[in-house]
Amino acid sequence: MKPRSLALSLVALTLAASSLRAEEGMWTFDNLPTKQISEKYGWAPDQAWLDHVRLSVLRFPGGSGSFVSKDGLVLTNHHVGRGWIQRVSSKDADYVKNGFAALTREQEIKVPGLELMTLMATDNITERLAKAVKAGLPEKESLKAREVEIEKIKQEMQQKSGLTCEHVSLYQGGEHWIYSYKKHTDVRLVFAPEQQVAFFGGDPDNFTFPRHNLDFSIFRVYENGQPYLATEFLHWTQTGLKAGDLTLVTGHPGRTNRQDTLAQMVYSRDVAIPMRLKSMERRKKALVEYAKTSAEASRQASTQIFGIENGIKATNGYWSGLKDKEAMARIAAAEKDLRARVAKDPKLAASVGESWGKIEQATKADKKMAKETLLLNQRGSFLLGSDQNPTLLRYALTLVRLTAEEAKPSDQRLPEFSDAALKTAKVRLGIPSPYYPEQEAFLFTRGLEDAARELGPEHRFVKTMLGGKSPAAVAKAAVEGSKLGDPEVRKALLAGGKKAIAESQDPMITLAKKLDPIARELRKRQEDLVMSVITEHGSRIAKARFAAYGKSAYPDATFTLRLTYGPVEGYPANGTLIQPFTTFGGLFDRYDGWGGNEAKAHGSAWTLPQRWVDKRGALDASVPFNFAHKVDIIGGNSGSPVIDKQGELVGLIFDGNIESLPGNYFYDEKVNRGVAVDARAILHALDKVYGATGLVAELTGK
Repeated sequence: MKPRSLALSLVALTLAASSLRAEEGMWTFDNLPTKQISEKYGWAPDQAWLDHVRLSVLRFPGGSGSFVSKDGLVLTNHHVGRGWIQRVSSKDADYVKNGFAALTREQEIKVPGLELMTLMATDNITERLAKAVKAGLPEKESLKAREVEIEKIKQEMQQKSGLTCEHVSLYQGGEHWIYSYKKHTDVRLVFAPEQQVAFFGGDPDNFTFPRHNLDFSIFRVYENGQPYLATEFLHWTQTGLKAGDLTLVTGHPGRTNRQDTLAQMVYSRDVAIPMRLKSMERRKKALVEYAKTSAEASRQASTQIFGIENGIKATNGYWSGLKDKEAMARIAAAEKDLRARVAKDPKLAASVGESWGKIEQATKADKKMAKETLLLNQRGSFLLGSDQNPTLLRYALTLVRLTAEEAKPSDQRLPEFSDAALKTAKVRLGIPSPYYPEQEAFLFTRGLEDAARELGPEHRFVKTMLGGKSPAAVAKAAVEGSKLGDPEVRKALLAGGKKAIAESQDPMITLAKKLDPIARELRKRQEDLVMSVITEHGSRIAKARFAAYGKSAYPDATFTLRLTYGPVEGYPANGTLIQPFTTFGGLFDRYDGWGGNEAKAHGSAWTLPQRWVDKRGALDASVPFNFAHKVDIIGGNSGSPVIDKQGELVGLIFDGNIESLPGNYFYDEKVNRGVAVDARAILHALDKVYGATGLVAELTGK
């Protein structure tokens, strides 16, 4: 691919902060570029607008959502809710494939384990933290002192407010905040369309535009057994959008790395991303192999395969940005400029001058541990699974670590085992989740094979876990002998504490007790040689950037609430201009163009559920379906509401275009686009295809 003409990256814009593109930025609510917005659009959000939006928006596990009715209805993407929809599905009721609609509130299905968060307050603790961490401490001591003080502050604020408090580091440690959330733990499924229309076009169309995805689902929050009375919620648009209209997106972008040093980006390009992609491809291959064993296995694995395919395509997109020579040259030039400015200031030079070199050394140390970290400590791996699909080994490790950490004084624990975190972990261990022994044994075998192949037969982990036996034999014995798939067994072990874990003969607990010391040792090496260095010196570089250019830029995404904005607008591609809107007519044109439901091309990617074919004549072909807009988003923004100046909901973010994926590292205003479901499409489909008139009435307030 030929290098594209790129806008300045966030690092590069420190060369000339005034040249910041109007649509660039994932802005925190405390530092919005209101002057820029007002100058371009003749309007900017005031505090009342921001408070209304902040209290209307929700954080999902891995995504975003929003309240859309006074009785606690919540809108998000189908793909954000998909894992939870699958959790309440079964062999006889596949709500992912066939969809779900609750005709009454009594039919709404409680989703075990799903927790949503509303941001209630933010507090800047940077100065307090600076006073508590003495200057000049070695990196390891500085990291520990900072962690202890942060935990102390969190505990104080949680006890005072009764909210769930999280530490948030912004600007690579240049600022530290506490974000306080109201947690919603009773969440119920209300509506989901069929997977085939939610993800129409499948993997071939993923991260592209024009697009025709009805990627939404609806839940409801309950409190004390009754629908939650939302004091703030987003009213549904009465007018809809047209090309050129300003849109604002509020959600929780997961992570960007625009402020990484050049050495960190090179490490990601040459080591971390290629290794991660290989691991994802191997896991996908194993899941596809398992899915072929039966129809039920296919149902079980479909959501996991979907997630991995999405991750592979996204990660390749991020990687393409780092392989763009022009972009990397800009980033290198920006870093060179900042380092030159630091060198001219004796005080800054003494504090920050060596920081870039220290971080580069840390990446070299990280490279030596990369395979082990990916296999042993990486969430989403073969061995540990994910939050929505935990493996038995993950349950076992959590039990072993939780009971061990609970016995320690709070200031000596791992950061993730604070008093509040311990309480949350205990609750989650007791939540029922689907357990498939055949899938567990299959993937555990593949995970052990993967580790043996990557680490070698003499590695301590391989010898400890296998004990001279084959991966298949170890996996079979551990899975068949373990009772940890039963939440009551997990709760009993928790109740028994450290003594119960020590005496447990459960084979997964036995393996976890062998693995935990190895994983802890690896973690300590990584913290000492990598994380403490990057945390300390990344913070120093951030402070130097503030000193040189002021706080005119936005911080990297951290899965915390942000605002981005821009107009509905197409973009140049394929020798033409891509339109800003698609329509219901375009959906059926693509369906017909690929041969309808008789065609099976590319995994039947462009087929439609039969009810959509049957209702075709009732649909208005001109109603907008999806739209593209010039907003700066990244993974985690999925499910974010698209809002207009009136604070009304006009759409629902579900993707970015393929050109936006390098946005993990830099922004290109010419082609970066968010892709959203039009609010009018959701209502039209609910009314004309699904006959969900009660739901339409609640959403519109009519």
